[in-house]
Amino acid sequence: MIKVRPRSLQWVLVRRLILLQAATLFVFIGLLFLGVFIAQPRLLVDNEAALDVLDRAVGRDANGVLAVHETEDLRELRQSYPNLWYIVRDAAGQVVRYGNVPAPYEEAGGDLLQRVEGAKLLFEEGGTLPDAVLHNVETEAGRVQILAATVSSRRDNEPLDVQISINVDMARDLDGRTAWMEVMPTLVLVVLCFLLPIVLVMGVSTLLTTPAVVRRSLASLVSTADQAGRIDIDNRAVQLETEEVPTEIAPLVRAFNRALARLGEGYDQRNRFLTDAAHELRTPIAILRTRAELLQEDPETTRLRLDIERLSHLAQQLLDRQVLEHAGGPLEVVDLVSLGRVMAADFAPLAFEAGYELAFEAEAPGALVSARPRQIEQAVANLLRNAIEHGGGAGTITVLVDAAGGLEIHDEGPGIPVEERDRVFEPFYRLRPRSTGAGLGLNLAREIARLHDGRIDILTGPWRGTRVRLHLPLIDGSRPAAAPARPIV
Repeated sequence: MIKVRPRSLQWVLVRRLILLQAATLFVFIGLLFLGVFIAQPRLLVDNEAALDVLDRAVGRDANGVLAVHETEDLRELRQSYPNLWYIVRDAAGQVVRYGNVPAPYEEAGGDLLQRVEGAKLLFEEGGTLPDAVLHNVETEAGRVQILAATVSSRRDNEPLDVQISINVDMARDLDGRTAWMEVMPTLVLVVLCFLLPIVLVMGVSTLLTTPAVVRRSLASLVSTADQAGRIDIDNRAVQLETEEVPTEIAPLVRAFNRALARLGEGYDQRNRFLTDAAHELRTPIAILRTRAELLQEDPETTRLRLDIERLSHLAQQLLDRQVLEHAGGPLEVVDLVSLGRVMAADFAPLAFEAGYELAFEAEAPGALVSARPRQIEQAVANLLRNAIEHGGGAGTITVLVDAAGGLEIHDEGPGIPVEERDRVFEPFYRLRPRSTGAGLGLNLAREIARLHDGRIDILTGPWRGTRVRLHLPLIDGSRPAAAPARPIV
Protein backbone atom coordinates (compact mmCIF):
# COMPACT_ATOMS: atom_id res chain seq x y z
CA MET A 1 0.00 0.00 0.00
CA ILE A 2 1.44 3.35 -1.04
CA LYS A 3 1.37 5.97 1.68
CA VAL A 4 -0.09 9.25 0.46
CA ARG A 5 2.06 12.22 1.36
CA PRO A 6 0.22 15.21 2.85
CA ARG A 7 -0.06 18.16 0.50
CA SER A 8 1.45 21.53 1.32
CA LEU A 9 -1.20 24.24 1.28
CA GLN A 10 1.16 26.98 0.14
CA TRP A 11 2.47 25.00 -2.86
CA VAL A 12 -1.03 23.99 -3.87
CA LEU A 13 -1.96 27.68 -3.83
CA VAL A 14 1.17 28.63 -5.80
CA ARG A 15 0.49 26.10 -8.55
CA ARG A 16 -3.18 26.94 -8.80
CA LEU A 17 -2.60 30.69 -8.79
CA ILE A 18 -0.04 30.42 -11.59
CA LEU A 19 -2.40 28.27 -13.66
CA LEU A 20 -5.30 30.62 -12.94
CA GLN A 21 -3.28 33.68 -13.94
CA ALA A 22 -2.07 32.02 -17.14
CA ALA A 23 -5.58 30.85 -18.05
CA THR A 24 -7.02 34.30 -17.31
CA LEU A 25 -4.39 35.97 -19.47
CA PHE A 26 -4.98 33.58 -22.38
CA VAL A 27 -8.76 34.04 -22.12
CA PHE A 28 -8.36 37.83 -22.02
CA ILE A 29 -6.13 37.84 -25.11
CA GLY A 30 -8.51 35.47 -26.87
CA LEU A 31 -11.49 37.70 -26.12
CA LEU A 32 -9.51 40.73 -27.26
CA PHE A 33 -8.68 39.08 -30.58
CA LEU A 34 -12.30 38.00 -30.95
CA GLY A 35 -13.52 41.51 -30.29
CA VAL A 36 -11.07 42.96 -32.80
CA PHE A 37 -12.05 40.34 -35.37
CA ILE A 38 -15.77 41.09 -34.96
CA ALA A 39 -15.57 44.88 -34.64
CA GLN A 40 -12.81 45.44 -37.22
CA PRO A 41 -11.85 48.76 -35.57
CA ARG A 42 -9.84 51.38 -37.39
CA LEU A 43 -7.33 53.07 -35.16
CA LEU A 44 -6.47 56.56 -36.26
CA VAL A 45 -3.64 58.70 -34.94
CA ASP A 46 -2.48 62.11 -36.12
CA ASN A 47 -1.44 61.60 -39.75
CA GLU A 48 -3.97 58.80 -40.31
CA ALA A 49 -6.70 61.00 -38.85
CA ALA A 50 -5.75 63.73 -41.27
CA LEU A 51 -6.02 61.31 -44.20
CA ASP A 52 -9.46 60.19 -43.04
CA VAL A 53 -10.72 63.78 -42.95
CA LEU A 54 -9.19 64.63 -46.31
CA ASP A 55 -10.69 61.53 -47.95
CA ARG A 56 -14.13 62.88 -47.17
CA ALA A 57 -13.30 66.48 -48.11
CA VAL A 58 -11.78 65.88 -51.58
CA GLY A 59 -14.06 66.71 -54.50
CA ARG A 60 -14.41 69.02 -57.52
CA ASP A 61 -15.82 72.48 -57.93
CA ALA A 62 -18.46 73.54 -60.46
CA ASN A 63 -15.87 73.71 -63.21
CA GLY A 64 -14.62 70.16 -62.54
CA VAL A 65 -11.40 71.35 -60.96
CA LEU A 66 -9.92 69.25 -58.15
CA ALA A 67 -10.71 70.85 -54.79
CA VAL A 68 -10.70 70.22 -51.07
CA HIS A 69 -14.01 71.34 -49.58
CA GLU A 70 -14.02 73.20 -46.31
CA THR A 71 -15.85 70.68 -44.11
CA GLU A 72 -16.46 70.98 -40.40
CA ASP A 73 -14.03 68.13 -39.72
CA LEU A 74 -11.34 69.83 -41.80
CA ARG A 75 -11.74 73.08 -39.89
CA GLU A 76 -11.41 71.25 -36.57
CA LEU A 77 -8.34 69.40 -37.90
CA ARG A 78 -6.66 72.68 -38.86
CA GLN A 79 -7.41 74.14 -35.43
CA SER A 80 -6.02 71.05 -33.71
CA TYR A 81 -2.91 70.87 -35.88
CA PRO A 82 -1.79 74.38 -36.93
CA ASN A 83 1.16 72.90 -38.83
CA LEU A 84 -1.02 70.65 -40.97
CA TRP A 85 -0.04 70.34 -44.61
CA TYR A 86 -1.19 68.14 -47.46
CA ILE A 87 -0.90 67.53 -51.20
CA VAL A 88 -3.75 66.10 -53.24
CA ARG A 89 -3.11 64.90 -56.83
CA ASP A 90 -5.47 63.35 -59.32
CA ALA A 91 -4.70 61.20 -62.37
CA ALA A 92 -4.85 64.26 -64.66
CA GLY A 93 -2.03 65.93 -62.76
CA GLN A 94 -4.13 68.53 -60.91
CA VAL A 95 -2.69 69.34 -57.51
CA VAL A 96 -4.09 70.98 -54.36
CA ARG A 97 -1.54 72.07 -51.77
CA TYR A 98 -2.06 73.40 -48.27
CA GLY A 99 0.35 74.42 -45.53
CA ASN A 100 4.12 74.55 -45.33
CA VAL A 101 4.98 71.48 -47.41
CA PRO A 102 8.60 70.33 -46.98
CA ALA A 103 10.53 70.47 -50.25
CA PRO A 104 11.20 66.71 -50.64
CA TYR A 105 7.46 66.04 -50.52
CA GLU A 106 6.82 68.41 -53.43
CA GLU A 107 8.30 65.83 -55.81
CA ALA A 108 5.77 63.85 -57.75
CA GLY A 109 5.42 60.17 -56.80
CA GLY A 110 6.39 57.41 -59.23
CA ASP A 111 4.20 54.77 -60.74
CA LEU A 112 4.62 52.51 -57.72
CA LEU A 113 3.19 55.15 -55.40
CA GLN A 114 0.27 55.50 -57.78
CA ARG A 115 -0.60 51.82 -57.52
CA VAL A 116 -0.28 51.18 -53.77
CA GLU A 117 -3.25 51.71 -51.50
CA GLY A 118 -1.25 53.50 -48.87
CA ALA A 119 2.22 54.03 -47.52
CA LYS A 120 4.09 55.60 -44.64
CA LEU A 121 6.97 57.87 -45.63
CA LEU A 122 9.90 58.03 -43.24
CA PHE A 123 13.25 59.80 -43.35
CA GLU A 124 16.51 58.98 -41.63
CA GLU A 125 16.64 59.26 -37.86
CA GLY A 126 18.09 62.53 -36.67
CA GLY A 127 16.76 64.62 -39.54
CA THR A 128 14.15 67.34 -39.29
CA LEU A 129 11.80 66.15 -42.03
CA PRO A 130 8.55 64.83 -40.52
CA ASP A 131 6.96 61.49 -41.17
CA ALA A 132 4.05 61.56 -43.60
CA VAL A 133 1.42 59.22 -44.96
CA LEU A 134 0.32 58.63 -48.52
CA HIS A 135 -3.04 57.29 -49.60
CA ASN A 136 -4.46 56.49 -53.03
CA VAL A 137 -8.22 56.46 -52.64
CA GLU A 138 -11.42 56.70 -54.63
CA THR A 139 -13.26 59.96 -53.87
CA GLU A 140 -16.01 62.08 -55.41
CA ALA A 141 -13.30 63.52 -57.63
CA GLY A 142 -12.20 60.05 -58.75
CA ARG A 143 -9.01 58.30 -57.72
CA VAL A 144 -6.66 60.77 -56.07
CA GLN A 145 -3.40 60.57 -54.14
CA ILE A 146 -3.28 62.30 -50.78
CA LEU A 147 0.00 63.04 -49.05
CA ALA A 148 -0.36 64.61 -45.61
CA ALA A 149 1.23 65.23 -42.23
CA THR A 150 0.16 67.10 -39.13
CA VAL A 151 3.56 68.77 -38.62
CA SER A 152 5.88 70.46 -41.06
CA SER A 153 9.03 69.59 -39.09
CA ARG A 154 10.03 67.31 -36.27
CA ARG A 155 10.70 70.44 -34.27
CA ASP A 156 6.94 71.01 -34.16
CA ASN A 157 6.49 67.93 -31.92
CA GLU A 158 6.68 67.79 -28.15
CA PRO A 159 10.19 67.18 -26.65
CA LEU A 160 9.46 63.44 -26.54
CA ASP A 161 7.51 61.68 -29.27
CA VAL A 162 6.67 58.01 -28.67
CA GLN A 163 5.07 56.07 -31.51
CA ILE A 164 3.97 52.44 -31.26
CA SER A 165 3.10 50.77 -34.50
CA ILE A 166 1.79 47.20 -34.91
CA ASN A 167 1.21 45.94 -38.43
CA VAL A 168 -0.38 42.55 -38.97
CA ASP A 169 -0.37 41.39 -42.58
CA MET A 170 -1.88 37.97 -43.12
CA ALA A 171 -1.48 35.69 -46.13
CA ARG A 172 -4.41 35.73 -48.54
CA ASP A 173 -5.72 33.40 -51.21
CA LEU A 174 -6.06 34.44 -54.86
CA ASP A 175 -9.64 35.56 -54.17
CA GLY A 176 -8.46 37.89 -51.40
CA ARG A 177 -9.66 35.83 -48.44
CA THR A 178 -7.36 35.23 -45.46
CA ALA A 179 -5.61 31.85 -45.59
CA TRP A 180 -6.40 30.85 -42.00
CA MET A 181 -4.89 27.37 -42.27
CA GLU A 182 -1.53 28.96 -42.95
CA VAL A 183 -1.97 31.94 -40.68
CA MET A 184 -3.19 30.24 -37.49
CA PRO A 185 0.01 28.28 -36.55
CA THR A 186 2.13 31.39 -36.95
CA LEU A 187 -0.44 33.52 -35.15
CA VAL A 188 -0.57 31.08 -32.22
CA LEU A 189 3.23 31.07 -32.05
CA VAL A 190 3.31 34.87 -31.99
CA VAL A 191 0.70 34.97 -29.21
CA LEU A 192 2.67 32.40 -27.18
CA CYS A 193 5.89 34.36 -27.59
CA PHE A 194 4.03 37.44 -26.39
CA LEU A 195 2.29 35.78 -23.44
CA LEU A 196 4.95 33.40 -22.12
CA PRO A 197 7.22 36.16 -20.71
CA ILE A 198 4.20 37.67 -18.96
CA VAL A 199 3.18 34.29 -17.56
CA LEU A 200 6.75 33.64 -16.38
CA VAL A 201 6.93 37.01 -14.62
CA MET A 202 3.55 36.46 -12.99
CA GLY A 203 4.53 32.90 -12.00
CA VAL A 204 7.83 33.99 -10.42
CA SER A 205 6.14 36.80 -8.50
CA THR A 206 3.48 34.35 -7.29
CA LEU A 207 6.13 31.82 -6.33
CA LEU A 208 7.97 34.43 -4.26
CA THR A 209 5.00 36.08 -2.58
CA THR A 210 2.47 33.29 -2.01
CA PRO A 211 4.54 31.24 0.52
CA ALA A 212 5.13 34.35 2.62
CA VAL A 213 1.45 35.33 2.41
CA VAL A 214 0.33 31.81 3.33
CA ARG A 215 2.76 31.58 6.26
CA ARG A 216 1.62 34.96 7.54
CA SER A 217 -2.06 34.08 7.08
CA LEU A 218 -1.70 30.72 8.81
CA ALA A 219 0.61 31.90 11.60
CA SER A 220 -2.27 31.72 14.08
CA LEU A 221 -2.74 28.03 13.21
CA VAL A 222 0.77 27.28 14.47
CA SER A 223 -0.07 28.54 17.96
CA THR A 224 -3.40 26.69 17.83
CA ALA A 225 -1.60 23.48 16.85
CA ASP A 226 0.88 23.97 19.71
CA GLN A 227 -2.03 24.45 22.09
CA ALA A 228 -3.70 21.29 20.79
CA GLY A 229 -0.43 19.38 21.21
CA ARG A 230 -0.38 20.21 24.92
CA ILE A 231 -3.83 18.72 25.55
CA ASP A 232 -3.74 15.40 27.39
CA ILE A 233 -5.89 13.42 29.78
CA ASP A 234 -5.10 15.74 32.68
CA ASN A 235 -6.25 18.95 30.97
CA ARG A 236 -8.84 17.61 28.54
CA ALA A 237 -11.22 20.49 29.41
CA VAL A 238 -8.97 22.97 27.54
CA GLN A 239 -10.61 24.60 24.52
CA LEU A 240 -8.65 25.86 21.51
CA GLU A 241 -8.80 29.59 20.86
CA THR A 242 -10.70 30.70 17.75
CA GLU A 243 -10.22 34.49 17.79
CA GLU A 244 -7.07 34.54 15.64
CA VAL A 245 -7.91 31.49 13.51
CA PRO A 246 -8.75 32.18 9.81
CA THR A 247 -12.46 32.15 9.04
CA GLU A 248 -12.13 29.10 6.80
CA ILE A 249 -10.47 27.06 9.59
CA ALA A 250 -12.66 28.29 12.46
CA PRO A 251 -15.43 25.67 11.87
CA LEU A 252 -12.85 22.88 12.14
CA VAL A 253 -11.46 24.31 15.39
CA ARG A 254 -14.94 24.70 16.85
CA ALA A 255 -15.81 21.12 15.86
CA PHE A 256 -12.58 19.97 17.52
CA ASN A 257 -13.54 21.84 20.72
CA ARG A 258 -16.97 20.22 20.72
CA ALA A 259 -15.35 16.80 20.24
CA LEU A 260 -13.03 17.50 23.19
CA ALA A 261 -16.02 18.48 25.31
CA ARG A 262 -17.87 15.28 24.40
CA LEU A 263 -14.81 13.15 25.10
CA GLY A 264 -14.25 14.85 28.44
CA GLU A 265 -17.87 14.34 29.42
CA GLY A 266 -17.74 10.68 28.43
CA TYR A 267 -14.48 10.18 30.31
CA ASP A 268 -15.95 11.75 33.45
CA GLN A 269 -19.04 9.58 33.19
CA ARG A 270 -16.88 6.47 32.92
CA ASN A 271 -14.82 7.51 35.92
CA ARG A 272 -17.92 8.17 37.99
CA PHE A 273 -19.30 4.76 37.04
CA LEU A 274 -16.07 2.96 38.00
CA THR A 275 -15.81 4.86 41.27
CA ASP A 276 -19.42 4.10 42.17
CA ALA A 277 -18.98 0.46 41.16
CA ALA A 278 -15.84 0.13 43.32
CA HIS A 279 -17.67 1.66 46.29
CA GLU A 280 -20.71 -0.56 45.79
CA LEU A 281 -18.55 -3.70 45.59
CA ARG A 282 -16.97 -3.10 48.98
CA THR A 283 -20.17 -3.82 50.90
CA PRO A 284 -21.00 -7.25 49.37
CA ILE A 285 -17.29 -8.19 49.56
CA ALA A 286 -17.25 -7.38 53.27
CA ILE A 287 -20.39 -9.52 53.72
CA LEU A 288 -18.76 -12.42 51.83
CA ARG A 289 -15.61 -12.14 53.95
CA THR A 290 -17.66 -12.26 57.16
CA ARG A 291 -19.62 -15.31 56.04
CA ALA A 292 -16.46 -17.04 54.84
CA GLU A 293 -14.97 -16.64 58.32
CA LEU A 294 -17.90 -18.65 59.71
CA LEU A 295 -17.29 -21.64 57.41
CA GLN A 296 -15.44 -24.74 58.53
CA GLU A 297 -11.74 -24.91 57.76
CA ASP A 298 -11.12 -26.99 54.63
CA PRO A 299 -9.29 -26.52 51.29
CA GLU A 300 -12.40 -25.15 49.56
CA THR A 301 -12.92 -22.56 52.27
CA THR A 302 -9.28 -21.48 51.99
CA ARG A 303 -9.59 -21.02 48.22
CA LEU A 304 -12.84 -19.11 48.70
CA ARG A 305 -11.18 -16.75 51.16
CA LEU A 306 -8.29 -16.17 48.73
CA ASP A 307 -10.77 -15.36 45.96
CA ILE A 308 -12.58 -12.93 48.23
CA GLU A 309 -9.29 -11.22 49.13
CA ARG A 310 -8.42 -10.97 45.47
CA LEU A 311 -11.83 -9.44 44.73
CA SER A 312 -11.41 -7.01 47.63
CA HIS A 313 -7.94 -6.03 46.40
CA LEU A 314 -9.28 -5.47 42.88
CA ALA A 315 -12.08 -3.21 44.14
CA GLN A 316 -9.59 -1.22 46.23
CA GLN A 317 -7.23 -0.81 43.27
CA LEU A 318 -10.10 0.36 41.08
CA LEU A 319 -11.02 2.90 43.73
CA ASP A 320 -7.39 4.01 44.08
CA ARG A 321 -7.10 4.34 40.30
CA GLN A 322 -10.11 6.63 40.12
CA VAL A 323 -8.93 8.68 43.08
CA LEU A 324 -5.76 9.46 41.12
CA GLU A 325 -7.86 11.20 38.47
CA HIS A 326 -8.68 13.86 41.05
CA ALA A 327 -5.32 13.83 42.79
CA GLY A 328 -4.60 17.05 44.57
CA GLY A 329 -3.26 18.45 47.77
CA PRO A 330 0.08 20.06 48.51
CA LEU A 331 3.37 18.39 47.70
CA GLU A 332 5.67 17.52 50.56
CA VAL A 333 9.37 16.86 50.89
CA VAL A 334 9.81 13.09 50.92
CA ASP A 335 13.07 11.24 51.62
CA LEU A 336 13.05 8.16 49.40
CA VAL A 337 15.62 6.47 51.65
CA SER A 338 13.38 6.77 54.70
CA LEU A 339 10.27 5.85 52.72
CA GLY A 340 11.97 2.79 51.20
CA ARG A 341 13.23 1.60 54.61
CA VAL A 342 9.74 1.90 56.14
CA MET A 343 8.05 0.12 53.20
CA ALA A 344 10.61 -2.71 53.34
CA ALA A 345 9.94 -3.15 57.06
CA ASP A 346 6.16 -3.14 56.50
CA PHE A 347 6.29 -5.79 53.77
CA ALA A 348 8.93 -7.98 55.44
CA PRO A 349 6.33 -10.24 57.14
CA LEU A 350 4.46 -10.78 53.85
CA ALA A 351 7.72 -11.56 52.04
CA PHE A 352 8.87 -14.01 54.72
CA GLU A 353 5.48 -15.73 54.71
CA ALA A 354 5.68 -16.14 50.92
CA GLY A 355 9.12 -17.76 51.17
CA TYR A 356 11.40 -14.78 50.38
CA GLU A 357 14.12 -12.91 52.17
CA LEU A 358 13.84 -9.13 52.07
CA ALA A 359 16.75 -6.67 52.04
CA PHE A 360 17.07 -2.87 51.96
CA GLU A 361 19.99 -0.95 50.47
CA ALA A 362 20.70 2.78 50.12
CA GLU A 363 23.48 4.28 48.00
CA ALA A 364 23.20 7.67 49.74
CA PRO A 365 22.10 8.89 53.16
CA GLY A 366 19.13 10.66 51.61
CA ALA A 367 17.30 11.38 48.35
CA LEU A 368 14.78 14.23 48.69
CA VAL A 369 11.90 14.54 46.26
CA SER A 370 8.73 16.64 46.14
CA ALA A 371 5.73 14.31 46.25
CA ARG A 372 2.51 13.28 47.94
CA PRO A 373 3.66 10.66 50.46
CA ARG A 374 0.52 8.50 50.42
CA GLN A 375 0.62 8.14 46.64
CA ILE A 376 4.33 7.25 46.54
CA GLU A 377 3.78 4.71 49.32
CA GLN A 378 0.93 3.23 47.29
CA ALA A 379 3.14 2.97 44.16
CA VAL A 380 5.98 1.26 46.09
CA ALA A 381 3.48 -1.07 47.78
CA ASN A 382 2.14 -2.14 44.40
CA LEU A 383 5.68 -2.82 43.15
CA LEU A 384 6.44 -4.90 46.26
CA ARG A 385 3.19 -6.87 45.96
CA ASN A 386 3.98 -7.52 42.31
CA ALA A 387 7.45 -8.82 43.25
CA ILE A 388 6.01 -11.09 45.96
CA GLU A 389 3.32 -12.37 43.57
CA HIS A 390 5.61 -13.08 40.60
CA GLY A 391 9.06 -13.55 42.19
CA GLY A 392 8.88 -17.34 42.15
CA GLY A 393 8.45 -17.80 45.93
CA ALA A 394 12.19 -18.00 46.61
CA GLY A 395 15.30 -15.86 46.75
CA THR A 396 15.67 -12.29 47.96
CA ILE A 397 13.55 -9.25 47.28
CA THR A 398 15.69 -6.11 47.52
CA VAL A 399 14.58 -2.51 47.96
CA LEU A 400 17.36 -0.22 46.64
CA VAL A 401 17.39 3.59 46.77
CA ASP A 402 20.06 5.41 44.73
CA ALA A 403 21.27 9.00 44.94
CA ALA A 404 19.67 10.00 41.60
CA GLY A 405 16.07 9.79 42.82
CA GLY A 406 15.45 6.17 41.96
CA LEU A 407 13.83 3.44 44.05
CA GLU A 408 14.31 -0.09 42.69
CA ILE A 409 12.58 -3.37 43.55
CA HIS A 410 14.63 -6.49 42.71
CA ASP A 411 13.45 -10.09 42.73
CA GLU A 412 15.07 -13.35 41.63
CA GLY A 413 12.09 -14.90 39.90
CA PRO A 414 11.60 -15.97 36.28
CA GLY A 415 11.57 -12.35 35.05
CA ILE A 416 9.44 -10.62 32.43
CA PRO A 417 10.01 -11.47 28.74
CA VAL A 418 11.29 -8.53 26.70
CA GLU A 419 8.27 -8.60 24.39
CA GLU A 420 5.91 -8.30 27.38
CA ARG A 421 7.59 -5.40 29.18
CA ASP A 422 5.40 -2.73 27.62
CA ARG A 423 2.14 -4.64 28.00
CA VAL A 424 2.52 -5.35 31.72
CA PHE A 425 1.75 -1.68 32.39
CA GLU A 426 -1.61 -1.93 30.65
CA PRO A 427 -4.64 -2.09 32.99
CA PHE A 428 -5.97 -5.60 33.72
CA TYR A 429 -3.15 -7.25 31.79
CA ARG A 430 -1.67 -10.24 33.62
CA LEU A 431 1.53 -11.95 32.53
CA ARG A 432 0.18 -15.26 33.80
CA PRO A 433 -3.60 -15.52 33.35
CA ARG A 434 -4.03 -17.89 36.32
CA SER A 435 -2.15 -15.62 38.75
CA THR A 436 -3.99 -14.06 41.66
CA GLY A 437 -3.12 -10.46 40.69
CA ALA A 438 -5.71 -8.08 39.30
CA GLY A 439 -3.49 -6.56 36.62
CA LEU A 440 -3.73 -3.01 37.96
CA GLY A 441 -0.70 -2.72 40.23
CA LEU A 442 1.93 -1.68 37.68
CA ASN A 443 -0.54 0.53 35.82
CA LEU A 444 -1.44 2.36 39.02
CA ALA A 445 2.24 2.77 39.96
CA ARG A 446 3.03 4.21 36.53
CA GLU A 447 0.18 6.74 36.79
CA ILE A 448 1.44 7.85 40.20
CA ALA A 449 4.94 8.32 38.78
CA ARG A 450 3.55 10.31 35.84
CA LEU A 451 1.61 12.62 38.16
CA HIS A 452 4.94 13.42 39.87
CA ASP A 453 6.84 14.02 36.58
CA GLY A 454 8.62 10.72 37.07
CA ARG A 455 8.68 7.37 35.32
CA ILE A 456 8.85 3.63 35.90
CA ASP A 457 11.26 1.44 33.91
CA ILE A 458 11.88 -2.28 33.75
CA LEU A 459 15.65 -2.67 33.74
CA THR A 460 17.52 -5.21 31.71
CA GLY A 461 20.85 -6.82 32.42
CA PRO A 462 22.71 -10.08 33.12
CA TRP A 463 21.00 -10.64 36.47
CA ARG A 464 18.27 -13.14 37.26
CA GLY A 465 14.75 -11.94 37.89
CA THR A 466 13.04 -8.58 37.44
CA ARG A 467 14.24 -5.14 38.42
CA VAL A 468 11.73 -2.29 38.36
CA ARG A 469 12.91 1.29 38.90
CA LEU A 470 10.70 4.16 40.08
CA HIS A 471 12.39 7.47 39.32
CA LEU A 472 11.33 10.86 40.71
CA PRO A 473 13.08 14.20 40.10
CA LEU A 474 15.14 15.43 43.04
CA ILE A 475 14.22 18.66 44.76
CA ASP A 476 17.51 20.35 43.81
CA GLY A 477 16.63 19.83 40.13
CA SER A 478 19.44 17.39 39.46
CA ARG A 479 18.48 14.50 37.23
CA PRO A 480 20.25 11.34 36.21
CA ALA A 481 21.71 10.96 32.76
CA ALA A 482 19.36 10.24 29.91
CA ALA A 483 20.39 6.57 30.07
CA PRO A 484 20.80 5.20 33.64
CA ALA A 485 23.75 3.13 34.62
CA ARG A 486 21.74 0.02 33.78
CA PRO A 487 20.32 -0.20 30.28
CA ILE A 488 16.56 0.24 30.16
CA VAL A 489 14.10 -1.39 27.80
